[in-house]
Amino acid sequence: MKIEGTTYGTTKSGDRVDIVTITNSNNISFSAISYGATLISVKTPDRNGNIDEITLGKADLAGYEAGHPFFGSTVGRFGNRIAGAAFSLDGEQHNLEANNGPNSLHGGPGGFHVRMWEIFPFKQDDKAGIKFTYVSEDGEEGFPGRLQISAVYTLTENNELFFDYEAITDKATPINLTNHVYWNLSGAGDGTILDHVLKLNCDRYIPVDDVQIPLGEIRAVAGTPFDFQQEKRIGDDIGAAGGFDHNWVTAAYRKGMTGHGSEEKAAAVAETEPFAVLTSPSTGRRQEFFTSQPGVQFYSGNFLDNESGRTGNYDKNAGLCLETQNFPDAPNQPSFPSSILRPGEKYIQSTMIRFSC
Repeated sequence: MKIEGTTYGTTKSGDRVDIVTITNSNNISFSAISYGATLISVKTPDRNGNIDEITLGKADLAGYEAGHPFFGSTVGRFGNRIAGAAFSLDGEQHNLEANNGPNSLHGGPGGFHVRMWEIFPFKQDDKAGIKFTYVSEDGEEGFPGRLQISAVYTLTENNELFFDYEAITDKATPINLTNHVYWNLSGAGDGTILDHVLKLNCDRYIPVDDVQIPLGEIRAVAGTPFDFQQEKRIGDDIGAAGGFDHNWVTAAYRKGMTGHGSEEKAAAVAETEPFAVLTSPSTGRRQEFFTSQPGVQFYSGNFLDNESGRTGNYDKNAGLCLETQNFPDAPNQPSFPSSILRPGEKYIQSTMIRFSC
């Protein structure tokens, strides 16, 4: 395992941003920066041994600071949407800043994706990674409680990339952390993901209204464009679905195997069956996804529109996200898994991606 670190740049406010790159002996690597605990690169070989970038991203720090569709960002305090940018908790109303129509998205405009995180690279046996830490103060973006967070990205010699999150709070607060990385296994900037083949081990999804807020029910995918229980080309039903930006319910959740407060469940994530398998037929690259989370937001890059990238611009469907998470709008949906973290509890969750070709 190889660890390289240097300065990535300086923010407009004068903060130094560090970058760390981790590479294993199979020529798989990832890079992340302290601004937003952002995953800015993942490179893997294809079936012919050609190494290529497989995530969407900006060319430099200025691009990330200028605003972007959460490329590789750690999002929170609450990833996904909160309806009406407000919620009630223990009888108290909390108002957030709306940044997605009338709703709050990914923690608001000042969410974790634009915060400076402490960064600590590490190496241990057959793995190496980066630990990020951040303290979100009481009232930040309207959320209650002083939240202490760690996000750990780890690469193994078995070609596995782990995302592990922990947090504690001094007041009850909603929490829903995820990484918003965009994948294109054919190579970032090389066409769309419409020919990618996806399998989701999920027989339920959450229908939403016209501003992507859940209707409060869980529906079967059978007989709908949302059925990916067998391998299917993404482009086959994307038109009928109006583009994918929905939360699927993981089989692990339906079997009672998920939970954000369980060290045992988080540690056993790699022993579950994958909730998703993604393949690029053109390159042979393949990903298997595992998680301790109850849901996964499959977003097919519907709103990418001439978005500036590393070497060119990204358009619609240039990449896709599989964001492991609690259900959207959980603070306002009593039938959904609780997103509330209370003093004395610990938020713990894990996601793993296994690469092959």
